[in-house]
Amino acid sequence: QVQLVESGGGLVQPGGSLNISCAASGFIFSEAAMSWHRRFPGNQHEEREFVARISSSGLNTYYQRSVRGRFTISRDVAKQTVLLQMTHLVPADTAVYYCPASGGVPWGQGTQVTVSP
Repeated sequence: QVQLVESGGGLVQPGGSLNISCAASGFIFSEAAMSWHRRFPGNQHEEREFVARISSSGLNTYYQRSVRGRFTISRDVAKQTVLLQMTHLVPADTAVYYCPASGGVPWGQGTQVTVSP
C-alpha cells in the first residue's frame, strides 16, 4: 500500500526544537525526491507552503528562506523515512506538516506542530 505517515508533532515553546518524521511505504523510496510542506491554521483553501526538499540521492537539499539555518531535512533509505529537524521555533511555524513524495504519491494526514508559550 502506497503510504506516507507523518509523526512527531506536538506543542513546543518558542525557541525550542522538535523533530518530525515521515515513514514511506509502497513505492520505490530511493527514487523519490521528498519534501516537507505545511498548512497554516485557518487556511480555508488548503494551501500548503513549501518548507524543504531533499533529492532522491540525498545529496541536494533546498529550504524556504524563513526556515533556512533553523530546519534540516534528511532521509534514511534503509528505514524509508524522512526527518525534519526544527530548531529555534517561532509561533509562525505553527502548522500541520506534510511530507509529499515526487511521482504522484498521495499525501499523508500530516502532523500538527504548535509553537506557543
